[in-house]
Amino acid sequence: MDNNLNQSFEIAFTRVFDAPRELVFKAWTEPGQFAKWWGPKGFYLEVVKMDARSGGSFFGFQRSLDGNHVMWGKFVYQEVVEPEKVAFIQSFSDEQGNIIRAPFSANWPLEILNIITLEDDEGKTVLTLKGGPVNASSEEQEAYNSMAPMLQQGLEGTFDQLADYLVSLK
Repeated sequence: MDNNLNQSFEIAFTRVFDAPRELVFKAWTEPGQFAKWWGPKGFYLEVVKMDARSGGSFFGFQRSLDGNHVMWGKFVYQEVVEPEKVAFIQSFSDEQGNIIRAPFSANWPLEILNIITLEDDEGKTVLTLKGGPVNASSEEQEAYNSMAPMLQQGLEGTFDQLADYLVSLK
């Protein structure tokens, strides 16, 4: 990973999934699986491109169930180590993949680094997520900090969907 990134972790939490680490890793890195759980409740994910490897990228969009809201996004994978780590820089984008401002905040950081580590615990998986803005201005950092509790709540909802998806595979 690029150690020159200006990064301070603002969110960090751990979640245990009742599934083998290899299965959780595949849920993060295989397009057909990732599309079944990633994103906020009430939205579905359409994967346009997903190459989950170090140096690869993800591009897709989330659409609300009523079809009225669409958000495009992209990831640039920084480090992918099977089955233990997925690190990526996440951004909002337009339909061509150009990085844009978030639809909900003119000061939201353009890039967020997420580092997911997966540890085996007797057949279960301990997932740790650390995340925060990359190269953010003071205004962007302040916007992120003010929304961090809501962001963490949203991520926990997304991880609820991952837990449900993993249970459905049994």
